[in-house]
Amino acid sequence: MSFLKTILLSFICLTLIQLELIAQKPGGFNKLGSFTNMGASKSTDSLQKRDQNADSITLFYKLYNTNEALKLDSSINDFFVHYPLPYTTYNLGNLGTARKSYLFEPILKGGFDAGFHAYDTYFYTLEGTPFYQTTRPYTEFGYLLGGKGEQLIEVKHTQNNKQQLNFSFDYRFSNSPGNVKNQNANLNNMRITAHYQSKRKRYESYWVMLNNKAASSENGGLVKSSKLDSLSLNNPYELETRLGVSGVAFSNPFNTAIATGNIYKNNTLLWRQSYDLGQKDSIVKDTIVIHLFYPRIRFQNELKYESSEYSFADNAPNATSYLQYFKYDIGSNATVKFADAWSVVTNEFSVISYPQKNNANQFLQLGQGYSNISTTLANQKAWNNYDIYAFGAYKNKTRNQFWDLLAAGKLFLNGYHAGDYDAQFSLSRLLSTNGNYLRISFQNSNRTPSTNYLGLTQFPITSLINSQKENIIKMSGETGNRKTGWNLSANYELINNFNYFSAALQPAVYTPAFSYLRIQASNKFKISTYWNWYNELNFQTVDPAAPIYLPLLLTRQRLAFEGNFYKNLFLSTGLEFIYHTDYKADDYMPLTGQFYVQNDYTLHNRPTANAYLNLLIKRFKAYVRLENLNTLISTSSTLGSGYNFTARNYPGTGTWFRVGIWWNFIN
Repeated sequence: MSFLKTILLSFICLTLIQLELIAQKPGGFNKLGSFTNMGASKSTDSLQKRDQNADSITLFYKLYNTNEALKLDSSINDFFVHYPLPYTTYNLGNLGTARKSYLFEPILKGGFDAGFHAYDTYFYTLEGTPFYQTTRPYTEFGYLLGGKGEQLIEVKHTQNNKQQLNFSFDYRFSNSPGNVKNQNANLNNMRITAHYQSKRKRYESYWVMLNNKAASSENGGLVKSSKLDSLSLNNPYELETRLGVSGVAFSNPFNTAIATGNIYKNNTLLWRQSYDLGQKDSIVKDTIVIHLFYPRIRFQNELKYESSEYSFADNAPNATSYLQYFKYDIGSNATVKFADAWSVVTNEFSVISYPQKNNANQFLQLGQGYSNISTTLANQKAWNNYDIYAFGAYKNKTRNQFWDLLAAGKLFLNGYHAGDYDAQFSLSRLLSTNGNYLRISFQNSNRTPSTNYLGLTQFPITSLINSQKENIIKMSGETGNRKTGWNLSANYELINNFNYFSAALQPAVYTPAFSYLRIQASNKFKISTYWNWYNELNFQTVDPAAPIYLPLLLTRQRLAFEGNFYKNLFLSTGLEFIYHTDYKADDYMPLTGQFYVQNDYTLHNRPTANAYLNLLIKRFKAYVRLENLNTLISTSSTLGSGYNFTARNYPGTGTWFRVGIWWNFIN
């Protein structure tokens, strides 16, 4: 497979180089520093008749499995647009380490799941894969530099070869040495896409390659967290950690080697092609023939290959530390290593009907798929199984854009996951031309426990006994305004046979049904001409008997001075506060990469305070941040420790400086 990937990468790179040589005249952004989107919701034939001398670029994209045309986000008031982790998620101390959400996020999808999710947020996914259409080659470069040599590099490029073919390339690399010993982490993400549509618009093809890797050292947490408040050099790097060889640990921004820790890899290759039957038409304008086609029946096939690897290794383990801190006996082994490797090959065929010839957002899809799942585990026989499933979807977004209905379902008919299913229904209504809307949705999933819960793993995880399918019913409602940005939503979930880790190496099932409720609200209050207050609030509650501990309240508040100055300067600067109420945060098991429930430690943190300066000058964005200002206030009995913790024995960073630039180019 590695040889095949090398060949494919070489072919795509050579093709991109050749296409880059195609001469096109320069363009730009409009005066507001954002993209023009002329005719984005109409036929992409405008790509052939664009005025190449216009001072703008027509660039839009559609996400995998959606038809809605979207624009790139050119706003500057939120740093988290470019940062890999949202504010609702925390990690174990620095970028690239294991992460978890402050909010309850169960798995709502049946079928195969390996059970390792500590690094999911860092990865490129199919659901988040964009397919672009652009009148000119577009390139974006981003670079973020943080404390102690933390780096984040991003590159994006997309271009069309005439109208029929579009290529895009995304790459992201980060390296973070960490704030304490044995905590360096690095990420490598690459995404290549291609989209082709024939001139007569009958045949269409999509190609995707995703390559993700997360490598993170594991230190098991600090041996004595209380010493953080009495450091001789005021540097947490002085403290001993539970894993890793402390004597050789050093902070190096160029070090990507992992001596003790986890390496997760995920690779996806996808090829989707379709052929349409329907009604053709054409328009002649200025001697140019623009071919139109209205599909009525589409035959679609999708072939997908996914491989995933999960490993933990310690090349110089301390047997005493493993037994004392993690209750795991390594015996006389000179090294510790666990590894799982999975591959899934899926083939789907479906038929799609379009009742209205000029509304691609109304369709009925019916299909069937087959998946082959396989793994080779050193301590078990080779394992191979399959799934046969059927799926369907009906969508109707009216041409006036006021109503949007979606009903979809997937049922596993035969194979290892027989009886699993997903069902969802949503209905949204645009209430006024001012942008007010209302949306209600329902979702129900029935899923087999993840394979590592069932003993199909080489990691030291105790297998579940008498496992049952997890069932989740989710109902939600949402209202807001798309122009002003205010939003209010409520989400209610009813969970049966909940799967979780009750101890470091012990998965469990909580059989009784329990409920979860989350209410979210966000709004922008205009205080004066240049002062704005951004308010985001998350309230959540769960049945007291359930084995889930969550903060009752999570909020982010931003007080910003922002506006357009000196014609081309767009500025947003101010203070940001992030706070969650006290709760019993999950412990973390580095050997398995799993968070697990604990009941004897309560996380008590101060509000996190950050100062920021964001600016946009034409195609150039800059972000300057001074984070964790709360740590400048020394430890006290009232305010607690100067450091905020993310889990027991895992402190966050102290005062942290970040500066980043994002610059785009139009060829």
